[in-house]
Amino acid sequence: MACFGRIAFIFALVFFSLALVSNARHNPLHHSRHRQKFVSVKGSHFSLKRSPFLFNGFNSYWMMSVAADLNMRHQVTQVFRDASAAGMSVCRTWAFADGGSNALQLSPGNYDERVFQGLDFVISEAKRFNIYLILSFVNNYKDYGGRQQYVQWARNAGVQVKNDDDFYTHPVVKGYYRNHVQRVITRINTITKVAYKDDSTIMAWELMNEPRCDVDYSGRTVNGWVQEMASLVKSIDKKHLLTIGMEGFYGDTMPEKKQFNPGYQVGTDYISNHLIKEIDFATIHAYPDICHHTDAKTILKKPLVIAEFGKSSKDPGFSLGSRDVYMGAVYKYIYRSARHGGTLGGSLVWQVLAQGMQQYGDGYEIVLSENPTTDSVISRQSHAMNALSHLG
Repeated sequence: MACFGRIAFIFALVFFSLALVSNARHNPLHHSRHRQKFVSVKGSHFSLKRSPFLFNGFNSYWMMSVAADLNMRHQVTQVFRDASAAGMSVCRTWAFADGGSNALQLSPGNYDERVFQGLDFVISEAKRFNIYLILSFVNNYKDYGGRQQYVQWARNAGVQVKNDDDFYTHPVVKGYYRNHVQRVITRINTITKVAYKDDSTIMAWELMNEPRCDVDYSGRTVNGWVQEMASLVKSIDKKHLLTIGMEGFYGDTMPEKKQFNPGYQVGTDYISNHLIKEIDFATIHAYPDICHHTDAKTILKKPLVIAEFGKSSKDPGFSLGSRDVYMGAVYKYIYRSARHGGTLGGSLVWQVLAQGMQQYGDGYEIVLSENPTTDSVISRQSHAMNALSHLG
């Protein structure tokens, strides 16, 4: 997850007057779409069954790890149930846990079947509640292993590696990642008996959660890696969409726009990285401004998703009301863009938990059953985006 305190949403100020705080509970949204079709891209918009697909969604990164414990699977079910009742139709979650405790990948190519079956359960429950998934293959950070673990595995095997950025360039480390991608995509779900690559419940694959590279701020190193791995994914699976998992930092392609970055560089390039043809849609995390939306439409010509945003209870002056107003402002921006034919296809709030999951709280957590006003804000956005889909 990005540091949400980096900068505020510029457009949040513009629409601050939106009154979205309400104590009234909503009626669950009854989805009318069916799951026989894959979400696709038509031009710069998402499409489902030849109609526009506009969504409101959420992040719940922890689902596979929790579902690996049979006694805790009810928490996954509860989040899907609450999210579906609020009309949310897309969930982003991890398809990785590398090394350490409760790992999916214990060592390169060595998997814990119990944890893999947890992911099987997540996919089957998402299908049951009519929610699409965006599954990420690896983390940039050390949480859940990440690229640091991949490099350490190579080091443990006697490979000469310099630093964690060798993840993007060293053939051995890249081989580990390529094998993981292959293993996940071709996995046959033990519950549904459907291969992941054939399951329309999965909306998209994500190459990495927030890729960064400290040794090359130009974005070229990451660009080469994205090109290689995007081609790999598409060679295995041509049915699903693919995104990178980027935060939205501008790079050397358009240096004049680096002013919109939050004061530092991370070695990625929002323009050149997303121009790779195998990448189907762009993402931004936490700090988008009008430039990202405009560039997605005029330069990338691809859909755009705000894949992480939220307001932390650890922020000075936080209140539930201020979070609701903030989220409402973000939602209104997205809705207006979609209504006027813009490329913004949806957003994924960070993060939704079930009751009794305090250990996963990070300040941004939302328990829908315990936060009726926030639930109402989310529900209204879901209804609004769903209504736009049916107008297309």
